[in-house]
Amino acid sequence: MPALNVEFSDRELEDLRQIAKERGTSMKALVREAAAADIARHRALQEGAEAFRRFFASHADEFAAAFPDDEPRARGAGRAA
Repeated sequence: MPALNVEFSDRELEDLRQIAKERGTSMKALVREAAAADIARHRALQEGAEAFRRFFASHADEFAAAFPDDEPRARGAGRAA
């Protein structure tokens, strides 16, 4: 399995040791679980953003009608000729 060396400050390392001890786990397992949780959270946010983009795109006309002041101005609109 690939590995990754990570540097921590003395304070961070001591905090990790204490948390791992309190949880009855190793520091390696603690850091791996934290990384895995962040990866899962990141994926969920990406999926949520994509679902929102699809929803918004499929209802763009409704949003434009409901919030006309938020619509981008047409190119060249408001410019003097």
